[in-house]
Amino acid sequence: MRSADEAADVAAVYRDLHAHPELAFQEERTAAIVAERLRILGYATTEGVGRTGVVGVLRNGEGPTALLRADMDALPVQEQTGLAYASTRTGTDSDGATVPVMHACGHDMHVACLLGAAAELAADRSSSWQGTLMLVFQPAEETAAGARAMVDDGLYDRFGRPDVVLGQHVAPLPAGLLGLRPGPAFAASDSLDVVLHGRGGHGSRPEATVDPVLMAAATVMRLQGIVSREVAAPATAVVTVGALHAGTRGNIIADRAELQINVRTFDPQVRTEVLSALERIVRAEAGASGAPREPSITSTESFPAVINDPQACARIREAFAAGLGPGRVIDPGPGAGSEDVGILATAADAPCVYWLLGGADPQLFTTAQSLEDVMRVVPGLPSNHSPHYAPVVEPTLSTGIAALVRAARAWLPVRP
Repeated sequence: MRSADEAADVAAVYRDLHAHPELAFQEERTAAIVAERLRILGYATTEGVGRTGVVGVLRNGEGPTALLRADMDALPVQEQTGLAYASTRTGTDSDGATVPVMHACGHDMHVACLLGAAAELAADRSSSWQGTLMLVFQPAEETAAGARAMVDDGLYDRFGRPDVVLGQHVAPLPAGLLGLRPGPAFAASDSLDVVLHGRGGHGSRPEATVDPVLMAAATVMRLQGIVSREVAAPATAVVTVGALHAGTRGNIIADRAELQINVRTFDPQVRTEVLSALERIVRAEAGASGAPREPSITSTESFPAVINDPQACARIREAFAAGLGPGRVIDPGPGAGSEDVGILATAADAPCVYWLLGGADPQLFTTAQSLEDVMRVVPGLPSNHSPHYAPVVEPTLSTGIAALVRAARAWLPVRP
């Protein structure tokens, strides 16, 4: 159990991290704070894994290895929460532009919770568990590059292979609740940049041009038919055209249009079929418009689906119930959000258990009469990636720390 001073210390770390967010692969300040605290706690700590990642290892006798993971990066979002510890920071994005930066997805909460759990597990290692803790503070989750970077940098060759991969993600559920879903829990996500090539000219002479705006409009409309007409009803898929850029003035026909597209799926076969259909439609619409060049289709981000191991989930659920009390764990159903934590599990050939950590003010849910009421979005409640999103500090922190500690202990046997 943590003392009041220890709880206040972790809360102060959270607020500091929230006020000082850093973009993907730029998490140098965050990594330094993490490394310093892990070393004080007695963890063998290595910085710079996968560029800006941190790994802390605590060996406590013979036994299995449990990997606990937290992501560290923030988003290019202008914070509008009005909190006393709101971010006013800016950063430089991958295009070299200066952008506002905010922890709009709660990764600061993930880091604070894992640091709190690290302290609690280190403090009671003499009697409550044996084995090895591998704490992974991962960069660049938002760009789907961080987990892969750490694996490619020899994560498991250097620190050993875990027997389980554990972690959590804060979400707009009531604080104090956990959401655990066996099987497909988070969707695969594929982001693509598409460039449609036309032939520019004067708006008064469209016959001398190939209009990429018309080509793009037809493509966007046609893409919406993939889910409604090519994906079977029991399956799930989402195709979103999130950005479309073309032209400079109303009387100038541009020579290119750029689309940014995102695809979400759970089933690998559905994923393959949707991506194939997307490419077919883009190329067909370009051909139908008489485009002078083939369109370019470039993959920019790719998250595999997160598949929670059913047996491991049952074990962790039992540990949560025993440690946190009844009624604290719900099944939120599969979520269309995406995560790269599954890469860590797949690369280790280890089961994954990844759950949701409630972070919304519980008072907003006092009228809920059922699980369906709890899962229903409260009108106006900010969600992840919103400029207004920030979890309540408590009981989110204490619940998140307790969940990580209980999950680790469920995998590491009690010392004789």
